[in-house]
Amino acid sequence: MSRTSFGIMTAPMQVAYEDILRVWREADEVPRIEHAWVFDHLMPIGGDPAGPILEGWTLLSALAAHTRKLRLGVMVTSNRFRPPAMLARIATTVDIVSGGRLDFGIGAGSRPSHPLARREYDAHGLPYHDAADAVAGLAEACTVIRRLWTQEEPFDFHGAHVDVTGAYGNPKPVQRPHPPILIGGRSSRTLRVVAEHADVWNMPGGELSDAVDRSALLDRYCADIGRDPASITRSLFVPVSYDDPATTRKAVTAATGAGFSHLVFGLPSPFPTGVAHWVADELIGASV
Repeated sequence: MSRTSFGIMTAPMQVAYEDILRVWREADEVPRIEHAWVFDHLMPIGGDPAGPILEGWTLLSALAAHTRKLRLGVMVTSNRFRPPAMLARIATTVDIVSGGRLDFGIGAGSRPSHPLARREYDAHGLPYHDAADAVAGLAEACTVIRRLWTQEEPFDFHGAHVDVTGAYGNPKPVQRPHPPILIGGRSSRTLRVVAEHADVWNMPGGELSDAVDRSALLDRYCADIGRDPASITRSLFVPVSYDDPATTRKAVTAATGAGFSHLVFGLPSPFPTGVAHWVADELIGASV
């Protein structure tokens, strides 16, 4: 059984930059916390709909400059918000700023099930397509991004969703051949993209039984293309209650028993003082 790694998620909405930075600096000093994440929304999806929210990749670059050991990423980038070639350059910059600590998280980006997610597309002049279109675009984006990170000569790519001519990435990411790719999502279409492109698959919440079923489906898709399913790390988002750590500990035990070895604790704001040490002591230390 693979070793379990633990990380934290600080959603950058309804919270100040200084508070997120404090938590990340604390986590950077805690050996048991190995990775940290922000999310990718342009308007709040919880709390006051008109409240503050920070842009994920800009924030991540700042946090990368203020930490030294945490692996870090956006869980997960909306492929709908930025053209893939631009996203590849943004991610390369963060990998360089961090000294090679980026885990590249990406997903299809359309969340029709969330009532507050649709408005951010309209408010920013972004197209909003159906799920099938979104996932097809994700597959092409992953192909182009990987080529930009690894290919030494300019190339053309003319797909149904991505069209680039003379595309070239310079400089390359610090990590070779490229930063690990984490793809988030649960739909069968997305899992086919995961099987082809991902190093890590993240199940974005929900019931563990559903995550187990989705993981088994991913195994079958890997078998279809001749890939070892064990080569894809299974990741799970775990909500945290500061008042009820026992429930979170039970969720950790169940998740690791089900084969999920990359766990991300969702920390609600406001963040208590010393929350990273609390996570290490109350959630991680008591679960392993």
